[in-house]
Amino acid sequence: MKQESPSLRHSSKRISSFAKPVVYFLCILFAYSLGYLSSSTRNNSKTPDHINTVVAHVNTVINSVMESGDHNNFGAVCGEAVMSQHIRHKIMERVFKGTSPWENFPPSHVDNLLRKKWVKGWGSNGAVFENLIRRIRPKTIIEVGTFLGASALHMFELTRRLGLDDTQIVCIDDFRGWPGFSDHLRMKDMRMVNGDVMLMYQFMQNVVQANAMESVVYMPFSSGSALEKLCEWGVFGELIEVDAGHDFHSAWSDINRSFKLLKPGSKGGVIFGHDYFTAADNRGVRRAVNLFARVHNLTVQVDGQHWFFYIPNRLSSH
Repeated sequence: MKQESPSLRHSSKRISSFAKPVVYFLCILFAYSLGYLSSSTRNNSKTPDHINTVVAHVNTVINSVMESGDHNNFGAVCGEAVMSQHIRHKIMERVFKGTSPWENFPPSHVDNLLRKKWVKGWGSNGAVFENLIRRIRPKTIIEVGTFLGASALHMFELTRRLGLDDTQIVCIDDFRGWPGFSDHLRMKDMRMVNGDVMLMYQFMQNVVQANAMESVVYMPFSSGSALEKLCEWGVFGELIEVDAGHDFHSAWSDINRSFKLLKPGSKGGVIFGHDYFTAADNRGVRRAVNLFARVHNLTVQVDGQHWFFYIPNRLSSH
């Protein structure tokens, strides 16, 4: 058997040790080239046909799921309806252990940090509020997404002006805002203590200044958990405003959960919200609203930047 010469073996080892880093380098270069080309394709050309095909298939699957009904199965079966005059007591018992959150307000550690009145909001004084309250004359209003209470307090003023002195407004918000919200020009003076932006305390202060403590009750939780509990407790409303998260998934969840709580009165019922016309177009609130309308065979009506669904009371029409 012929043996390989020592010089040839050493030469092979040198080639092998040289080849490995070259191969690694070529692999990295190849990967970089693919990344560059794909980036160029995204920035300078239309989406490749095979990508469009995949997206179309995914949308088809999503639509088929939507049609199956599983998309709006949000769990809890609602309890027996609580009479409107008992709703405030029910929430006080379940959320605040039967005490008033305004008792001994404000606490000493925030007393010097709150403004006497600081009401900020977006679209909170639109004509839609008076239009809908006049039309529905609600005994219970549920608001999903309260922030500092601008729209809630506007609705409080409207109900009193229209003689609806017993109307209760249930506000739902975790009062944490969203990442970066305090950088907004309108929020630049927002103070923070140990990570708490004090939205809830300022909201409460605004309610006190409006003398609305007996008409406004709040649930300081996420919209999903609060709406599910209201359903479980049998708390329903004739007028429900949905204006919390503005991405599609948040809006879709809030609309579905809120719709379960809509109980049309003698004048019917309405669920409505803001931001129907925004730069997000069909990627945000509008997409969720339109999809909900399609699934439930409802008509989307528009009042300014607001959308709404009107549900008649079929029993009272007979």
